[in-house]
Parts: sequence; structure tokens; C-alpha cells
Amino acid sequence: MLTMSHIGSSTGEGSFSEVYRVKRKSDGTIYAMKKVKMGKLSAKEKENALNEVRILASVTHPNVIGYKEAFFEDSTNCLCLVMENADGGDLLMLINNHKKGNTNFTEQQVWHFFIQMVRGLKALHDLRICHRDIKCANVFLTKDGIVKLGDMNVSRVAKGGMMRT
Repeated sequence: MLTMSHIGSSTGEGSFSEVYRVKRKSDGTIYAMKKVKMGKLSAKEKENALNEVRILASVTHPNVIGYKEAFFEDSTNCLCLVMENADGGDLLMLINNHKKGNTNFTEQQVWHFFIQMVRGLKALHDLRICHRDIKCANVFLTKDGIVKLGDMNVSRVAKGGMMRT
């Protein structure tokens, strides 16, 4: 197990989880750690949390958030998922910054985001994984301009044929 220390406050929050920036003590590498509060979850929501671990662990692609490890923290009754840190925020944040500044993306920027999102989706689809929650808040960015799909909480692996929901 990686030995981590929290740096700063929560960087994101969902109904039953929070995401923190953490630092690996051995070498100072920065990761994102999602802490899922298991005690408050229904059986279906617990299944979704464990499903996210399985799906993240099965995907290795530059346009999908990388999985490092998962562990259960007894003291807080939380499932902790340690993942690659996208140090450029998310696409929703970037869109909101453009709105505030009354500026627009260039066509080249739009294509840059779109092509990388499609590459990430193709990698998932090649593994028969359906993300099921593509939205700007789940499209993460690195400071180097790489786009990464994340938050696989409601993703599913297609068993055969069409998926139904």
C-alpha cells in the first residue's frame, strides 16, 4: 500500500465522496484520492463504488485517469481510490473560466479536447466498458494539455449485445 499524506483541503465533492490531493511519502508523487463514505451508501451504491475500482484497474490509456490502488480505511469507514492526479482541473472549470472572462475556445482547442475524449472513449469501448456519465465535470485536464476521462462510478461492462438502462 502507498503511504500518503493529505495536502490541502478537498478538491472535489460528490454526494457520498470527497477527492483529495495526496502526496506519496516515499518520493513526493502527487495523486488524487477519492474517499467514498461506505456507511451512508445503499447496497447498489456500494456495488457502484467497488465497480469503479474494478473498471479503473482494467484500463490503461493516456486519455483515461490512471488507477494506482484502492484500500479500505477502517477509521472513517471509507473506500479509498488512489488515482492519477489531473493537475489542470476539469473541463467544466475551464468553460466557466471562459464564461467569466467573456472569452471563447478556439476551434483548435475544441478539436484538441474532442479528439482526446473520443480516444479515451474508444479505449473504454474496446474493453466493452460504457462510461454512462460523460459530462464536462468528468473530463479532466493536465497542465500538459492531456485530456482524461474519469469518474467511472456508474460505468458498466457490457456482457453481450446492447446495454439497457
